[in-house]
Amino acid sequence: MKWICRLNETEKFWDLNHTWHTENPDFSQCFHNSVLNWIPSIFLFICSPFYVLYLRRHGRGYIRMSTLSKAKTCLGALLVLVCYTELFYTVWNMTHNVRQAPVFLISPLILGSSMLLATCMIQYERMQGVRSSAILLFFWLLALLCATFQLRTKITTAISEAPQIDKLRYTLFVLYFVFVLTQSVLCTFSDDPPFFSNLKKESNPCPVSDASFLSKVTFSWFTEIMFRGYRQPLKDEDVWSLRKSDTAEEILTSFSKGVQKECKKANLLEEPTRFSPSTTDNDMWISQTEKSEIELLLKNQHIQLSQKTLMKAIMRSFGPYFLLSALLMTFYTAFLFISPLLVRLLLNLLKDPSAPSWQGFLVAVLLFICPCFQSLFLHQHDYICYVIGMRLRAAIVGTVYKKALVISSAGRKESSAGEIVNLISTDVQKLMDLSTCVNYMWSAPVTIIVAMYFLWQTLGIAVLAGVAVFILNLPFMTAFGVIIKRVQEQQMKQKDGRIKIISEILQGIKVLKLYAWENAFMKKVTEFRLQELKAVKTGALLLSGALAVFVASPFWVSLTMFGVFLSIDEKNVLDAEKAFVTIILLNILRIPLRMFPMAITLFVQSSVSLKRMVKYFSAEELEPESVNTDDSLSKHTITIRHGTFTWSSSEPPCLQNINISIPQGSLVAVVGQVGCGKTSLLSALLGEMEKVEGQVTLKGSIAYVPQQTWIPNATFKENVLFGRKMEKCWYDQVVQACALLPDLKILSGGENTEIGEKGINLSGGQKQRISIARAVYRNCDVYLLDDPLSAVDAHVGQHLFEHVVGPTGLLKDKTRVLVTHGVSFLPQMDMIIVISDGRVSEVGTYNELRQKNGAFSEFLNTYARKSSVFEESHEEQTPHSMQGAMKGKHSARNDIDNEKDDVANELDADAGKLTEADVALTGRVKLSVYLEYCKIMGKWYLLISALCFVIQQAASLSYNYWIGLWADDPPINGTQQHTSLRLGVYSFLGVMQALSIFAASSTIIIGGVSVSQQLHSRLLYSILRCPLSFFERTPSGNLTNRFAKEMDIIDNTVPQVLMLFIIMMLTILEILLVIAIATPLAAVAFIPLGLLYFFLQRFYVASSRQLKRLDSVSKSPLYTHFNETLQGVYVIRAFGEQDRFIQDNNLRLNMNQRFYFCSFVANRWLSVRCDFLSNFIVFTVAIVGVLFRDSITPGLVGLAVVNSLRLTGVLKEAVHVATDMETNSVSVERVKEYCDAEPEAPWTSDNASDLSDWPSKGKIEFQNYGLRYRPDLDLALKNVTASIQQGEKVGIVGRTGAGKSSLTLGLFRILEPATGRVCIDGKDISQLGLHELRSKITIIPQDPVLFSGTLRMNLDPFDNYSDNDIWVALQLAHLKAYASGLPEGLSYICTEGGENLSVGQRQLVCLARALLRKTKILVLDEATAAVDLETDDLIQNTIRKEFEDCTIVTIAHRLNTIMDYTRIVVFDKGEIVEFDTPVQLLENKGLFYSMARDANII
Repeated sequence: MKWICRLNETEKFWDLNHTWHTENPDFSQCFHNSVLNWIPSIFLFICSPFYVLYLRRHGRGYIRMSTLSKAKTCLGALLVLVCYTELFYTVWNMTHNVRQAPVFLISPLILGSSMLLATCMIQYERMQGVRSSAILLFFWLLALLCATFQLRTKITTAISEAPQIDKLRYTLFVLYFVFVLTQSVLCTFSDDPPFFSNLKKESNPCPVSDASFLSKVTFSWFTEIMFRGYRQPLKDEDVWSLRKSDTAEEILTSFSKGVQKECKKANLLEEPTRFSPSTTDNDMWISQTEKSEIELLLKNQHIQLSQKTLMKAIMRSFGPYFLLSALLMTFYTAFLFISPLLVRLLLNLLKDPSAPSWQGFLVAVLLFICPCFQSLFLHQHDYICYVIGMRLRAAIVGTVYKKALVISSAGRKESSAGEIVNLISTDVQKLMDLSTCVNYMWSAPVTIIVAMYFLWQTLGIAVLAGVAVFILNLPFMTAFGVIIKRVQEQQMKQKDGRIKIISEILQGIKVLKLYAWENAFMKKVTEFRLQELKAVKTGALLLSGALAVFVASPFWVSLTMFGVFLSIDEKNVLDAEKAFVTIILLNILRIPLRMFPMAITLFVQSSVSLKRMVKYFSAEELEPESVNTDDSLSKHTITIRHGTFTWSSSEPPCLQNINISIPQGSLVAVVGQVGCGKTSLLSALLGEMEKVEGQVTLKGSIAYVPQQTWIPNATFKENVLFGRKMEKCWYDQVVQACALLPDLKILSGGENTEIGEKGINLSGGQKQRISIARAVYRNCDVYLLDDPLSAVDAHVGQHLFEHVVGPTGLLKDKTRVLVTHGVSFLPQMDMIIVISDGRVSEVGTYNELRQKNGAFSEFLNTYARKSSVFEESHEEQTPHSMQGAMKGKHSARNDIDNEKDDVANELDADAGKLTEADVALTGRVKLSVYLEYCKIMGKWYLLISALCFVIQQAASLSYNYWIGLWADDPPINGTQQHTSLRLGVYSFLGVMQALSIFAASSTIIIGGVSVSQQLHSRLLYSILRCPLSFFERTPSGNLTNRFAKEMDIIDNTVPQVLMLFIIMMLTILEILLVIAIATPLAAVAFIPLGLLYFFLQRFYVASSRQLKRLDSVSKSPLYTHFNETLQGVYVIRAFGEQDRFIQDNNLRLNMNQRFYFCSFVANRWLSVRCDFLSNFIVFTVAIVGVLFRDSITPGLVGLAVVNSLRLTGVLKEAVHVATDMETNSVSVERVKEYCDAEPEAPWTSDNASDLSDWPSKGKIEFQNYGLRYRPDLDLALKNVTASIQQGEKVGIVGRTGAGKSSLTLGLFRILEPATGRVCIDGKDISQLGLHELRSKITIIPQDPVLFSGTLRMNLDPFDNYSDNDIWVALQLAHLKAYASGLPEGLSYICTEGGENLSVGQRQLVCLARALLRKTKILVLDEATAAVDLETDDLIQNTIRKEFEDCTIVTIAHRLNTIMDYTRIVVFDKGEIVEFDTPVQLLENKGLFYSMARDANII
């Protein structure tokens, strides 16, 4: 450097006496002219090649020359001119024999070159669409910083040596400084958006893409939404759209490619499996990008995906972002240790009276700047990790969904619907949690090692004692962790059992109410709940112990270190520097010690989740080649040659040697005995079965109507259109042909009426007709109809056959394959295929097969006994939820009054709304909710916990202040006095704090558990007391959510958050008191900073609270859609609608991701600002300490600085805890909402003792009886007056919607009377308790409902009967042989819904229930409608024999079952129109006569 600057012997390039040990510090002139000019240039020269390469690969379009761009370019050109002017000036001087140092040539040349490069970069960035440049911002800021040092030196030189200065150089420097300053300011702004860009224009785009670099770093771009949320509660439309790179479509495309590449590398994937293409006339337009998504990501049928391959695919897609986050974590970890070094330097300066004051001010400024950089690096790291987690979730959820659309039946057996939903909820959440803390797996050990190194430098070998305490703590913390995990597992086991029962209660609530079984099931739930709460309490105590150990561990470590340090050598002095640097380093250690075990735990859990995902992704898929598409001119639309099919390769074939050819446009029936393989044949044609051998060929597009209807939650019109465009003329034809016009006229919202979950507000017939309409509307070439006419009335079935399926129907020119048990339409078939034991036994026309006397004749003999079984097969009664949405329903053949037509036409837009969706609450949680929570907890819990919290915080404040006083003890003869006293008091205060925090946290958490116990009991009782109408308008998911998620939050989260909230508030108060006591003048800053903090908190809470609510609420549609897809996947695949459903899933996922993204950015926005405020307090304290160094001791300054550094984390955590407190209190609010639901009538009455023998006769009287479903609707039953005598067998018949089921609902008081009354044995049933009434009447319902539990429990949940009684009932119900053959007997476990029993066996269990109760009144609600003929006969014979002396009321569609009854009631339009013996009614030739004629009984 001597040659470059031409320094003489007395001059130095770097002189500490001139730079540091002086009151007026400055760099040497050579340093100014060389290094300060070169630093920004070197930075730009190093970064620019990499940056240019990056821009070439990541261009974003072209930005037109804006005013900002022109200004920056002009300034760049002027800076080049200034630098080269100085260069030419130096050359001119040298040519005129003026001696110049080489540095005056080199520096302008280097600086000018960097300015020229920067100017070119400005233009290149513009052409690549870069709106804000980080590289150039850093360059200009570096140049400005270096120029600022030079400016100060030049000003002081100009003042002291005015005559000798070079005026031209000074003028050029001033211009240079002004231009650089201006460039720095301009670089903080964003340029215009690119003019030519392939990015899709969003209606409400996320501003992060438009934000400047500075705005991105500080999250200032998010301020707009915080203002918006503060002014009014945020709504869906207020939240920005996702960036394109964050959308599910974009992520899935990238992830798909990554998986395929990794699979190819592992030689696992030869070619991607694709979805079967949709029909050519599909109306949904799909972009090329979206089409690429349709490629299945994973495997062919025999490929096993490994966990390693999936992990590599994840790293391929998200690895670069993880590397960036790791880089940011490295910077954060480095800055983490600058603070203790600066505090050490500050305290040493304060001890040294000769140290210049400016050094203290410089350290104070650095104590503000360095933590600010530390904060920015941390929050950028967290932001990137959250974005990675969000994108990973989109990739996994989308992949799981697409897999669900191609998984085979064998694959589905390995993964239940619940397990698949868990993959996209619980397992994905584990991966998201891991992504946020994965970098702590390597940074935590590094942080611990570096902290130990600095501690060794401070206290020497005494550090080993602290390490020993840490090591001794580990077994305790590990033991706590293991025990807490076991307790949590036990709690989850009990919770799962409780939720399972509650789910079954909600599914079978109608049966529970009809049987008056609420108390029995409430008892079962309570037993699980008590065990669950026992585990929660144990976990709470363990958690309190762990918290006490965790909070106290840094104290014990510091106590041990200080004690050993002082005892090693009497000359060792615990001064301010050693004490407070040690405390800061121990505080630093808290983060890695907390995060490292968490990261390891999440890593292990995530490995398990990945393993589960790999198992699911490796499940068998459908073979797209199993069904060939024939485009030839063949006359046959469907051909199967030598076909053998199975549902799983591990099972024997269920269809063997199938050979059929179906001509184009023919009507084909598939018949056979139950279980012979008819449905399997249709599944084989759809490609749903595994083809063992043979060939299947289909010609044209396919439509499918399944036997079990699948109706998604959408409007009537959307269900019919099913993704197609509306063609009004064709739509009207389809609706009319499918006998849906009368339903449309009486639906409250017409075609826009919402159909609830699983079609809850439709009858079975209506669901089937909509299912048929959905298929017909598509106008396909081939129709596969799986017994669709079995669920409709005879006249409706006739209508459907004539207008849709038959030779004259809408589908007359289509190929139709109809599976049926009915025999009346068989003569009209072009071909009949007879299936027997999985084989085609006969094929031919009706007459041909009759003449053969083979399997077909056997089939006819079986079903001809009840010649019109088909015609008389049931249409399930409309649940009264539908009645609530209708104004009286009529059959397909009934005319609707003109008046009602007018009413239907005037319905408002919301009339068709049925279900009450879970909506996001708005505004703050009401104070009454908190008061109610405290009231339930009780005053003693509150007082004890408050006292313990105050004691622990007082102890914490005292030992903090005590250490400050200890550090100021002056050494006498090289040793400190009263060391034992100092250590003793210090240890006593620490023990007090640990014990107090254990007592306080235990009390508050156990108090919280008592609150949750009472709230759950109230909720359960309130829900079971609700009328049935409540359950029909409230989605079961809403109720399950209250018992599962919301109660879990109240059990575990609310008490913990309440505890943390109290601790945080008291900790902030303690820190502020310590700072105010140690440095009183610093407390002046508390007022303005406190106000800023208050406003920040208000801004944040208002928006964050609502964003979390929106995030929570938007998850429900995602999971609902997922469940619906799993239920209807066969229909979706048959119609080729996978693409549309994937798009729907992506839309729902994107909607939820929008709120999640904004929610975590809101956290970062707040954290950055809170950290800046806290750092300013540190700066204030340091400045006050330097200014008043003579009056404030180093010990007190150190105490204040250490506590103000603590404040950085505490303030931020306090706002988050306050927000969590409010957000989680919403759960209390939501549970309370249903605790106050309007109940039905009381279960018991005052005259219960008089009812022991009631009813003794079974006489039922209806006196001018009427009822309605809602107060605002017309009467569903009116003017019903009838008397049913003791022992009579009365049948109730009528067209669909005539009021038959309404009568049953009124008899059991499911609906209360609007007019008149019902008397049983002379007692008005409205005066009785509901349980008193319902327990005295027995019903065998239409749908046999069983609950998970033993067979005995399903028959006798109250244990009122002996085993012998139950065996007798089973024998009479024809179930004894089956039950006695079971190893467990009566203890046989029935699965959920009784799925391990056949439908017939379930109905017989319901019969056994009735036989056990043996009440005087028996109601049969179409009890045999859903069973086969054999079971029907068994039930009818048993009822006739065993209930001979009882009054029987039967609601029937099969008229032949009631033709031998005493009398028959005929309903029409809610009124009794006929009531007499069957013989007399037939003679009268009224409505009953016409119904019997339609049923071919007469």
